[in-house]
Amino acid sequence: MWPALQNDTFLRACLRQPTTHTPVWLMRQAGRYLPEYKATRVKAGNSFMGLATNVQYATEVTLQPLDRYPLDAAILFSDILTVPDAMGLGLSFGAGEGPKFAHPVRDEDAVARLDCFDLDQLRYVFDAVTSIRKALNGRVPLIGFSGSPWTLGCYMVEGGGSDDYRLVKTLLYSRPDLMHRILAINARAVTTYLNAQIDAGAQAVMIFDSWGGVLADGAFQRFSLDYTRQVVAGLKREKDGQTVPVLVFTKGGGPWLDEIASCGADVVGLDWTVNLADARRRVGSRVALQGNLDPNVLFAPPEVVAQEGRAVLDSFGRPQRADGGWDGHIFNLGHGISQYTPPEHVTALVEAVHAHSRQQRA
Repeated sequence: MWPALQNDTFLRACLRQPTTHTPVWLMRQAGRYLPEYKATRVKAGNSFMGLATNVQYATEVTLQPLDRYPLDAAILFSDILTVPDAMGLGLSFGAGEGPKFAHPVRDEDAVARLDCFDLDQLRYVFDAVTSIRKALNGRVPLIGFSGSPWTLGCYMVEGGGSDDYRLVKTLLYSRPDLMHRILAINARAVTTYLNAQIDAGAQAVMIFDSWGGVLADGAFQRFSLDYTRQVVAGLKREKDGQTVPVLVFTKGGGPWLDEIASCGADVVGLDWTVNLADARRRVGSRVALQGNLDPNVLFAPPEVVAQEGRAVLDSFGRPQRADGGWDGHIFNLGHGISQYTPPEHVTALVEAVHAHSRQQRA
């Protein structure tokens, strides 16, 4: 059904197999920093959800960064909040604002209504995955994704973004039983959602635990990592005879790297606060690592961007170990690319990563 991959470097790095260079892709690589994205968004009525729910537009914007840069993977253009939206919470994006839910989840009745999750309401996501996979025509692998159960739960309780996480932490500490019910429902839904993306054509899947780092030690393990582990355990790991790698990224998760690396995922993403060399020593050959350039480096002059990109590669070191085995590294940012990033600075980064990583292997 699918053409053979012309560039499988990303998948090989995920599985800690030899590669000719370090693969690179960027979180939010399809987005507002690209003028072509802005033009497509205008066609969609200047609406984020107008883009995400339209298969043609979602395909178009997913491929735009690949047409501009020699990236080693594509990632589905969508949003982490599609799952709670399909639970009937009323997701919206106001002009210049972040996501909002019309019906936050803060009591017994609201939690009881969450079991109405309807996968068919997300058919537009799966249709987009298939469309993008076809349009890629084997150029690079396609990554599907979801928010983690905890991160989705944060948005569901807060009703949107938050600066202090007051509402969700109040619920967590005062009614942990209710918080656990929300997270259990989310874990089942996310597992089903990601498996459906794999069936539709995603060749790897990533779980974004964007708010995991706001938790205290102990609470992180009980309310975030345990549910991420449940999702990972329930995912399909092979499709059409090919291994489907699983990536997990917890922003602020550095203190728990050893525990995250034991959750069953193939790749652990790191933010810019983590030393890559130390992280490599800590995880050994259990998982590949992804990251971890500070996104704000991309505002520096191109020569500095290239220099900082090379420094990340040098911190990880040569992927080939002294015993001849390979430790996987996927180059990425420590979080999503800023909408104000000059596109030509990304060119300097990608070119530097490819060139320097090839020199490392020479």
